[in-house]
Amino acid sequence: MSAEGGSKAILAALAANLGIAVAKFIGFALTGASSMLAEGVHSVADTANQGLLLLGRKRAERTATPEHPFGYGRNRFFYAFVVALLLFTMGSVFAIYEGIEKLGRPEDLSSPIIAIAILVVAVCLEGYSFFTAVGESKKTKGRRSWWLFIRQAKAPELPVVLLEDFGALIGLGLALLGVGLTLLTGNPVWDAIGTLCIGTLLGIIAVVLVIEMKSLLIGEGALPTEVNKIVDALEAGHHVVRVIHIKTQYLGPEELLIAAKIALTPRMPVEQVAREIDEAEARVRAQVPIARQIYLEPDLDRSAASEPGNQIDREGEAVAQDS
Repeated sequence: MSAEGGSKAILAALAANLGIAVAKFIGFALTGASSMLAEGVHSVADTANQGLLLLGRKRAERTATPEHPFGYGRNRFFYAFVVALLLFTMGSVFAIYEGIEKLGRPEDLSSPIIAIAILVVAVCLEGYSFFTAVGESKKTKGRRSWWLFIRQAKAPELPVVLLEDFGALIGLGLALLGVGLTLLTGNPVWDAIGTLCIGTLLGIIAVVLVIEMKSLLIGEGALPTEVNKIVDALEAGHHVVRVIHIKTQYLGPEELLIAAKIALTPRMPVEQVAREIDEAEARVRAQVPIARQIYLEPDLDRSAASEPGNQIDREGEAVAQDS
């Protein structure tokens, strides 16, 4: 994901959620609808979330220091993790609490038509933000399903904005349903039920984001297709017999660490070994530009794994296949 594309989606979501939050709180003040209050808090949480995502991107740009020799790229993972926690605490927990309160003490709505009008406007604004995020995501999504894109994306901002906006649109639909049924039936319990549904939805989305962001934060390796490209690039050298084992890890969304042991042709001069290592690194970077940190250890091919019928376990060990 390009920095420009990610920032565009975040800024669109920030502007939309800020306007929506103000409108929802005005609607709550005029109508007393608990679903409007829950949605207002949800929009405040989303606005804060976009601010945190921008802060994470900014802090990730800091140059490496002796204390952090691999840089600060994981700031983007950390702040996205905080966003998921914030969505759960400020959005889900509050909405569920408010829904339970209203179920115990239902209150009649005043001017529910105003609430419906504000929610319709909010749907339009949230839809703009959502389709902006969808458009930016398609540039890197490829042929993957949307669920697979969210699971595999290494840049956290677009998956976070996508799920936030999707949840917000569904939440607005639930709020409209709750207020609408209250208007039709005269029973304010429907508003409380809508609020509970919004809280449950936000909780599910928050849990999904927490799981995905935690995985990125503790360190994910390259996808199998990326590992295959790296191994192929390494083994393309005339004097590289094979890759003995390889480890990868994302230091940030656009920075990949690669450590590999490669078997070279025996009895090569030291100067040629150094030249082979440099050329191998150049081949890898040509195929995988985000491979910023590459550490290659030359070795001799001491196992039978290089014989026909054997293959490399590219997660780390050489294994023999029965022919």
